[in-house]
Amino acid sequence: MNVQMAALILTAGCAYLLGSISFAVVVSRLFGLADPRSYGSGNPGATNVLRSGSKAAAAMTLLGDAAKGAVAVWLVRAFGPPFGAGELAVALAALAAFVGHLYPLFFAFKGGKGVATFLGGLLALNFGAGLMACATWLVIALLFRYSSLASLCAAIVAPLGLLWLTGAPAASLLVAAMSLLLIFRHRQNIANLVAGKEGRIGEKAARV
Repeated sequence: MNVQMAALILTAGCAYLLGSISFAVVVSRLFGLADPRSYGSGNPGATNVLRSGSKAAAAMTLLGDAAKGAVAVWLVRAFGPPFGAGELAVALAALAAFVGHLYPLFFAFKGGKGVATFLGGLLALNFGAGLMACATWLVIALLFRYSSLASLCAAIVAPLGLLWLTGAPAASLLVAAMSLLLIFRHRQNIANLVAGKEGRIGEKAARV
């Protein structure tokens, strides 16, 4: 095994472990709130934590989940080059942290839908592409008040924006893989949107 391959494996493993930290669960415990997996959508993410009524807890969850995606990218970009970790490894770190959030080792592989981690990693990977995706999310969320719809639209914009801004096909393909995973994780939300049953941002919901 050469040094570059070893660097890619180490990058993916460490980023995955970082992504496996579920801030929704950790922050809810710190605030004395119910486990976010026990109410609303059952999703351990900022949108569902907001349904608890605590905006502070939701904000901390959002920042934490976004930060782990960004930190994974930043660490590889800052310390990886001497070990042969280039931009492909940087994009792989974003993907691995995202997968860690979806399927966290520390929480029986039952994680959230990854929107904040997706956007945080993308912003660190390429700020312009991340900004395009975040702006898409914000506009759709403000217009329709559906977090899921905003997330789906942002997922579509992200790889296209990255490819347009950088012309880097390998990194764009990894981001496209993240987008497909995000869409897959929202399959029930898509069904709810079609049926007119999807909850809107800020709505409180009963326990599941």
